[in-house]
Amino acid sequence: MDLPVMPPVSPMLAKPVTTIPDGMQYEAKWDGFRVIVFRDGDEVEIASRTTKSLSRYFPEVVAAARTELPPRCVVDGEIVIAHDGRLHFEELLERIHPADSRVRTLAARTPASLVAFDLLALDDAALLAAPQTERRQALVEALRPARPPVHTAPATTDRAVAEHWFAQFEGAGLDGVIAKPPHLPYRPGDRAMFKVKHARTADCVVAGYRLHKSGPVVGSLLLGLHDASGHLQHVGVCASFPMARRRALVEELAPLRMADAAGHPWADWGDEAAHTARRIPGGPSRWSGGKDLSWVPLRPERVCEVAYDHMEGSRFRHTAQFRRWRPDRTPESCTYAQLEEPVGYDLGELLGG
Repeated sequence: MDLPVMPPVSPMLAKPVTTIPDGMQYEAKWDGFRVIVFRDGDEVEIASRTTKSLSRYFPEVVAAARTELPPRCVVDGEIVIAHDGRLHFEELLERIHPADSRVRTLAARTPASLVAFDLLALDDAALLAAPQTERRQALVEALRPARPPVHTAPATTDRAVAEHWFAQFEGAGLDGVIAKPPHLPYRPGDRAMFKVKHARTADCVVAGYRLHKSGPVVGSLLLGLHDASGHLQHVGVCASFPMARRRALVEELAPLRMADAAGHPWADWGDEAAHTARRIPGGPSRWSGGKDLSWVPLRPERVCEVAYDHMEGSRFRHTAQFRRWRPDRTPESCTYAQLEEPVGYDLGELLGG
């Protein structure tokens, strides 16, 4: 491979803001695997945000890059799995599997797509120093002949349109809007763009915690919500506490600590079959790399309010943020019914059918 921009390249990132800024190029914030795709003829490399290779996990995207991308290019984009009108992030996670046969089975069953939103190199020209507007125009022209599963991300310079997208696209599994300064060069690894994400709150049962990697202090609180049958489902964690707060939480939660998980709603967390049947903590993760997923069970009697951006199926897509304790709420009142239902939106409309 011999390209004007060679791997490894860290993608340009975005910093969070609370409102959509004026005077930008706006795009949807895709909920998938951020990648930079390098193509030099038949050679294709798909690199993750951390510059690790994802090529073996997405053979159908490699094949599509060979036929739909320009013969020599470097493209910044997102690998997504989309069907039934929305994105499915959990199906992307299933691809990170050691067995090649399993990966190819999933690639045939739920094929992934590449949504391109920046062009870093084309033919013999490096475009990193070019302003965003020029790179966008070059991307649109270069990918004009491309067919699905390769797509060019829709973009607009109209803030009113961006606000409409922010309100509508969540129903298709997208989680906000990205704003790019029009004169911005491509700055690998820098948070030079802006992102606006949805922010909501929910009252959740605190049913356990994990220890922090630094020692016997709270790393994250394990959160639960009751489903329609009354079962307490694990919906995610809240974390990002200052170290002093982590130490204080150990003592604050001590009266609720259980000697073991017997009698706890998630008592069978070590049973692999239980993880298939419902959401409980400690399940095997292809991303954990052997990380200790054990947890300290608590009597599920306390309720806290957390901030979250959006749901992925029955769980919080990202780590939630602790807001406050809710002594006025009973654990039984913490159900999925309180969660805001986003407006439905057919992703096929966004990707052109």
